[in-house]
Amino acid sequence: MNRKLKLWELDRVSEEEFKQQEKFPVIVILDSIRSLNNIGSFFRTADAFNVEKIYLCGITATPPHRDIQKTALGATESVEWEHRTNIIELIEELKKENVKICSIEQAEKTTFLQDVPNLPKGKYALIFGNEVDGVDQEAIDHSDYIIEIPQFGTKHSLNVSVCAGVVMWEFTKREI
Repeated sequence: MNRKLKLWELDRVSEEEFKQQEKFPVIVILDSIRSLNNIGSFFRTADAFNVEKIYLCGITATPPHRDIQKTALGATESVEWEHRTNIIELIEELKKENVKICSIEQAEKTTFLQDVPNLPKGKYALIFGNEVDGVDQEAIDHSDYIIEIPQFGTKHSLNVSVCAGVVMWEFTKREI
């Protein structure tokens, strides 16, 4: 028999230990995400994958907010975050720090998600776009890579927070 573990058996680090531990070289940038539930989901996923920081750009709402907290489950307290009005200025700053910029989008020339392990080692910033319009074209123009998740159904889109989980895992597993 394979018994399901109880929450207290999961040997989780405390919030303070999490804040002190070395993070994976992954930064998440939210580009005008509208849904507060999606924003909260990003925080929770970023906590799970031990990312360095989340930047909330444009119209993306910031904590504290009840609807963000509902899905974040406290991760807004554990994950470092910052709001930035101008995503292009942020991208330029990160590039000066040798961070590779990846827009998660469908475009004419992309790197498919399964090829992420072949990218050079280093720190990456992952830009996730608005639920309707995706990543802004100007941000795409400033990106080093456009990462696309292959899809085989009729919709050719995923919920942005589901997309985040898939992409963050691919970048995280490069480091473990």
